[in-house]
Amino acid sequence: MNPFYATVAERAGHRCEYCCAPEVVFNFPFEVEHIIPPGTGGDDDFANLALACRSCNVFKAAVVLITDDLTDADVRLFHPRQDQWLEHFRLDDDGQIEPLSTTGRVKVRQLRLNMRSQIAARRQWAKLGLYP
Repeated sequence: MNPFYATVAERAGHRCEYCCAPEVVFNFPFEVEHIIPPGTGGDDDFANLALACRSCNVFKAAVVLITDDLTDADVRLFHPRQDQWLEHFRLDDDGQIEPLSTTGRVKVRQLRLNMRSQIAARRQWAKLGLYP
Protein backbone atom coordinates (compact mmCIF):
# COMPACT_ATOMS: atom_id res chain seq x y z
CA MET A 1 0.00 0.00 0.00
CA ASN A 2 1.14 3.51 -0.76
CA PRO A 3 2.87 5.04 2.29
CA PHE A 4 0.78 8.21 1.86
CA TYR A 5 -2.53 6.32 1.71
CA ALA A 6 -3.79 7.10 5.25
CA THR A 7 -3.16 10.84 5.00
CA VAL A 8 -4.46 11.19 1.43
CA ALA A 9 -7.56 9.07 2.17
CA GLU A 10 -8.39 11.08 5.27
CA ARG A 11 -8.07 14.39 3.40
CA ALA A 12 -10.36 12.99 0.65
CA GLY A 13 -12.93 11.78 3.16
CA HIS A 14 -12.40 8.26 1.79
CA ARG A 15 -14.01 9.26 -1.53
CA CYS A 16 -12.60 9.22 -5.04
CA GLU A 17 -11.51 12.79 -5.72
CA TYR A 18 -12.61 12.50 -9.35
CA CYS A 19 -16.05 10.81 -9.25
CA CYS A 20 -16.85 11.02 -5.51
CA ALA A 21 -17.37 7.25 -5.19
CA PRO A 22 -17.43 6.21 -1.51
CA GLU A 23 -14.50 3.94 -0.68
CA VAL A 24 -16.55 2.14 2.00
CA VAL A 25 -18.56 0.19 -0.61
CA PHE A 26 -15.48 -1.34 -2.22
CA ASN A 27 -13.69 -4.36 -0.83
CA PHE A 28 -10.24 -2.77 -1.20
CA PRO A 29 -8.66 0.62 -0.56
CA PHE A 30 -8.67 3.26 -3.28
CA GLU A 31 -5.41 4.21 -4.95
CA VAL A 32 -3.14 7.17 -4.27
CA GLU A 33 -2.38 8.74 -7.61
CA HIS A 34 -0.36 11.67 -8.91
CA ILE A 35 -2.57 14.51 -10.16
CA ILE A 36 0.34 15.62 -12.33
CA PRO A 37 2.26 12.43 -13.14
CA PRO A 38 5.99 12.28 -12.41
CA GLY A 39 6.68 11.84 -16.13
CA THR A 40 5.11 15.24 -16.83
CA GLY A 41 6.75 17.18 -14.01
CA GLY A 42 4.75 16.01 -10.99
CA ASP A 43 6.27 14.90 -7.72
CA ASP A 44 5.36 13.07 -4.51
CA ASP A 45 4.37 16.27 -2.73
CA PHE A 46 1.18 15.81 -0.68
CA ALA A 47 -0.57 18.51 -2.75
CA ASN A 48 0.02 16.46 -5.91
CA LEU A 49 -1.53 13.26 -4.56
CA ALA A 50 -5.19 12.33 -4.84
CA LEU A 51 -7.35 9.41 -3.80
CA ALA A 52 -8.84 7.68 -6.85
CA CYS A 53 -11.08 4.70 -7.40
CA ARG A 54 -9.63 2.10 -9.74
CA SER A 55 -11.82 3.15 -12.67
CA CYS A 56 -10.89 6.84 -12.50
CA ASN A 57 -7.22 6.04 -12.00
CA VAL A 58 -7.11 3.68 -14.99
CA PHE A 59 -8.86 6.09 -17.36
CA LYS A 60 -6.95 9.13 -16.11
CA ALA A 61 -3.59 7.38 -16.39
CA ALA A 62 -0.92 10.01 -17.17
CA VAL A 63 -3.33 12.44 -18.83
CA VAL A 64 -2.99 16.10 -17.89
CA LEU A 65 -4.35 17.85 -21.01
CA ILE A 66 -7.28 16.71 -23.15
CA THR A 67 -8.46 18.07 -26.47
CA ASP A 68 -12.05 19.24 -26.17
CA ASP A 69 -14.26 17.82 -28.93
CA LEU A 70 -16.37 20.97 -29.19
CA THR A 71 -13.65 23.64 -29.24
CA ASP A 72 -10.61 21.63 -30.39
CA ALA A 73 -8.69 23.38 -27.59
CA ASP A 74 -6.41 21.60 -25.12
CA VAL A 75 -8.01 21.67 -21.68
CA ARG A 76 -6.38 20.80 -18.36
CA LEU A 77 -7.99 17.80 -16.69
CA PHE A 78 -9.92 18.49 -13.47
CA HIS A 79 -7.43 19.11 -10.65
CA PRO A 80 -8.77 18.15 -7.18
CA ARG A 81 -6.59 20.73 -5.40
CA GLN A 82 -7.28 23.65 -7.73
CA ASP A 83 -10.84 23.03 -8.93
CA GLN A 84 -14.11 22.81 -7.03
CA TRP A 85 -16.21 19.79 -8.00
CA LEU A 86 -19.55 21.66 -7.82
CA GLU A 87 -18.29 24.35 -10.21
CA HIS A 88 -17.68 21.77 -12.94
CA PHE A 89 -20.28 19.05 -12.33
CA ARG A 90 -23.70 18.28 -11.01
CA LEU A 91 -25.41 14.99 -10.32
CA ASP A 92 -28.74 14.61 -12.09
CA ASP A 93 -31.72 12.72 -10.68
CA ASP A 94 -30.80 9.67 -12.77
CA GLY A 95 -27.31 9.30 -11.29
CA GLN A 96 -25.39 10.80 -14.20
CA ILE A 97 -22.61 13.31 -13.67
CA GLU A 98 -23.40 16.31 -15.86
CA PRO A 99 -20.57 18.65 -16.85
CA LEU A 100 -21.06 22.35 -16.19
CA SER A 101 -17.83 23.55 -17.84
CA THR A 102 -15.30 22.62 -20.49
CA THR A 103 -13.13 21.11 -17.75
CA GLY A 104 -16.11 19.07 -16.62
CA ARG A 105 -16.94 17.95 -20.15
CA VAL A 106 -13.46 16.64 -20.91
CA LYS A 107 -13.22 14.91 -17.53
CA VAL A 108 -16.56 13.14 -17.94
CA ARG A 109 -15.42 11.91 -21.36
CA GLN A 110 -11.84 10.94 -20.41
CA LEU A 111 -12.75 9.17 -17.17
CA ARG A 112 -15.91 7.63 -18.68
CA LEU A 113 -17.87 8.75 -15.65
CA ASN A 114 -21.29 7.88 -17.01
CA MET A 115 -20.93 4.22 -17.92
CA ARG A 116 -24.14 2.31 -17.17
CA SER A 117 -22.53 0.38 -14.32
CA GLN A 118 -21.35 3.59 -12.65
CA ILE A 119 -24.75 5.26 -12.96
CA ALA A 120 -26.44 2.19 -11.46
CA ALA A 121 -23.92 2.14 -8.60
CA ARG A 122 -24.49 5.85 -7.87
CA ARG A 123 -28.24 5.27 -7.66
CA GLN A 124 -27.71 2.52 -5.09
CA TRP A 125 -25.19 4.56 -3.13
CA ALA A 126 -27.62 7.48 -3.06
CA LYS A 127 -30.39 5.21 -1.71
CA LEU A 128 -28.01 4.17 1.07
CA GLY A 129 -27.12 7.79 1.83
CA LEU A 130 -23.52 7.29 0.70
CA TYR A 131 -23.55 9.50 -2.42
CA PRO A 132 -22.86 12.23 -3.15
